[in-house]
Amino acid sequence: MQIVSNPHANIFDPAVLQDVADGNLRMTPEQAERLYHEMPLPELGRWADARCRTLHGDHLRTYIVDRNINYTNICTAKCTFCAFRRDGHEDDAYTLSYDELKQKVREIVELGGTQILMQGGMNPELPLSWYVELLEQLRSEFPMVHLHAFSPPEIIEFINFFDTPGKNTEEKIRYVLKELQNAGLQSIPGGGGEIFASAVREKIGLGKCTGDVWLLVMRVAHELGMNTSATMMFGHIEGIADRIHHLDQVRSWQDRSIQDFGLNGGGRYVSFISWPFQPDNTPLGRLPEMTDGSAFPGDEVAKLDGSGHKSMHKDFGRRLRLAGSSSYLRTQAISRLYLDNIYSIGSSWVTMGPAIGQTALMYGANDLGSVMLEENVVSAAGTTWCLDEPKLCRMIREAGFTPAKRDNAYNILAIHNDEKAPDRQVKDWSLLNKDRLVSHNDSCEAVTLTVSS
Repeated sequence: MQIVSNPHANIFDPAVLQDVADGNLRMTPEQAERLYHEMPLPELGRWADARCRTLHGDHLRTYIVDRNINYTNICTAKCTFCAFRRDGHEDDAYTLSYDELKQKVREIVELGGTQILMQGGMNPELPLSWYVELLEQLRSEFPMVHLHAFSPPEIIEFINFFDTPGKNTEEKIRYVLKELQNAGLQSIPGGGGEIFASAVREKIGLGKCTGDVWLLVMRVAHELGMNTSATMMFGHIEGIADRIHHLDQVRSWQDRSIQDFGLNGGGRYVSFISWPFQPDNTPLGRLPEMTDGSAFPGDEVAKLDGSGHKSMHKDFGRRLRLAGSSSYLRTQAISRLYLDNIYSIGSSWVTMGPAIGQTALMYGANDLGSVMLEENVVSAAGTTWCLDEPKLCRMIREAGFTPAKRDNAYNILAIHNDEKAPDRQVKDWSLLNKDRLVSHNDSCEAVTLTVSS
């Protein structure tokens, strides 16, 4: 049954919001924008939580044990928000060898992991055959590991760097994805989503594919039966309407994938996660932040249909509005209410820290994501939190839920409701070295990962 919208409904009416929470009414962009600006944060969280409970019940909240592998930091894009990329001549520029990559996978398998999330810079020195052979070797040696890899901007650069067959962009995307899928690729992460509105994207994502092309890559992946995730990075130069437009694009393209491929084994977006821009060590982070209470240039330019243009304000792209905890929770809550056709909303404790990450479970999130045994991109911008499995389980339990370990498809692998649970095996938390539980601004590889049998 198609969910209907009612643009004339009073979105602040509890009966209307209950229909949204129950999945019987679809919010319009205008209604979402009003909620963002006008509804008190605790009340907005309550409705997002109600929607989450409709989809996921009152008891289980999930996480996954995987490893985020950044195989190269050499990149032709010049995104102003990135502190990770290198041109290739620097001392710390790298591309991991097959043996190094397989060792990283071997380590996560030994710890009970079920997936690797593999992304990297857009390195013109790596031919498509390099990726195909890598996937074939990983599939052969680690058949039990789900290969979740290569975000849309990487796929587009595979096309741009090499003589890819096809008469148009869509055909070329299909060729590349089929090659990777046949080699072992199983799903695609949502990296590189940032903000879709062209005025913002052209300012912050130099050399990266457009929002429409990003969405097209995911549509072709869905056609080929691969599930994907969607993301949004906010809290920089964008306006609030840009965030709503981004959500609307994800929802609209998801509708099309479900309608066109859903009955024929097609894939879809299974999750959405958003996080605030981390400014340290980035060119974008050097912009002055708006603190005087005047109208923010990004809001003056942003349009709900994405049609804003940089010419609409002389200071657009020259001022920052960083997102704190309340802005993050407000944005996540809106995403849960708006994305009525996406199953999972993830909490971004990696950037926000454990306390807000845990609070996010009351603001529409059903999933804490990964233990993050390794993370390099966000940490290069100055902020990374790393938690082991007992701590993640404890966070979920202290929020009032039962922790459950999942796989990429959100199948439950283990429900931790007995004394064998990872957190309940810790008899005295005070005896543990705090740095082994939470690591801020340090390498996540130092975090001890304890997995129950």
